[in-house]
Amino acid sequence: MAKQLLLVRHGKSDWGNPELKDFDRPLNKRGKENAPEMADRLINRGFKFDAIVSSPAKRAKSTAKFFAEAYKTDNINYEESIYEASSATLLKVINGFNDDAETVIMFGHNPGFTDLANDLSDADIYNIPTAGMVLISFPFVSWKMISKGTGDLVFFDYPKNSDEV
Repeated sequence: MAKQLLLVRHGKSDWGNPELKDFDRPLNKRGKENAPEMADRLINRGFKFDAIVSSPAKRAKSTAKFFAEAYKTDNINYEESIYEASSATLLKVINGFNDDAETVIMFGHNPGFTDLANDLSDADIYNIPTAGMVLISFPFVSWKMISKGTGDLVFFDYPKNSDEV
């Protein structure tokens, strides 16, 4: 069975409090609107998944929780190394996924997520916007087999995209 990875960049964050550490920045109003909207788009596509993995940064956690809520689950795994990760670090996280999961949603940050989408697939994405999603499929039975250039871009969607399905 093929593996599918949905990369979701966190929703728009709030920069209103300069005292907050980057890790602790919450979603702003637009972020709180876009995350459930994008989750609904997935549901409308008939998209199903086996696991959710997220950066523990507040804005990524909040985005993941909106998606989990839309899918009526609260099972989110937090992975410290996703925060501020490079494409290479993110690939190590992916290679460690449990092979029982065919489809995984991963929530995190740029520039790592845009670099990863381009590294893994035939995507030519300049920037994954906040709350943007990229689905990549792989012809493998094990997450350990995933490496640069082994995936195919299935779709790229984001809040301001008018071509949504």
